[in-house]
Amino acid sequence: MYKKILVLFTVFSLTACAELQDVVNNLPQGGGGVLSNADIASGLRQALDLGIDKQVSKLTQKDGFFKNDLVKILLPEELQKVDKGLRDIGLGNLADEGLKVLNRAAEDAVSEATPIFVNAVKDITFDDAKNILLGDKDAATQYLTSKTQTELYNKFQPVINNSFAKVGADQIWENLINKYNAIPFTNNVNPNLTDYVTGEALKGVYTMIAVEENEIRNKVSSRSTDLLKKVFALQD
Repeated sequence: MYKKILVLFTVFSLTACAELQDVVNNLPQGGGGVLSNADIASGLRQALDLGIDKQVSKLTQKDGFFKNDLVKILLPEELQKVDKGLRDIGLGNLADEGLKVLNRAAEDAVSEATPIFVNAVKDITFDDAKNILLGDKDAATQYLTSKTQTELYNKFQPVINNSFAKVGADQIWENLINKYNAIPFTNNVNPNLTDYVTGEALKGVYTMIAVEENEIRNKVSSRSTDLLKKVFALQD
């Protein structure tokens, strides 16, 4: 019985996907209130623009990372013992400040992401849009990741490095690590914080875009334009 249900479910899923693919492939072109290929591509651009405007912009604000549990940058494994060691000797406030400035550096860098995203969104073709619409629940986020990750990493890394100086993270962490290394019977640490925070900042950016994509895919009320409503009705 279970096998029969599984077979029926698989057939139904494949049929539904094929039907949706057929709907998109055979959309009439042009006016008359019917969605064209250009309309579908424009709708996906609007969805990604919303993710950038509504979600990524939040990360550039003070505490955009630090007070957002979805993206808050925690300490890398090699520094978790630093955090614990400092708290054990009564330096919890210093440990808290060290964590905060890592997030501040990420907040400072994310403003550099917007122009790169805007260019990637402009380049969406109908084929891209069709694949996104028919793809996984985070297909739009995956598209942006594939188009922007390398460029963003190269852009973020020097900004993070400069941000460390700007928000005082370099001095705070030098002080933190020196105090930890001075604790008896501990092994000295000297981690590459720039590379770590750059990677975590990128994860945070894509996480927030995925949040907006999920909203638009699953909540009609989040489709704030007529075009978004029409385009995403195809995947409902």
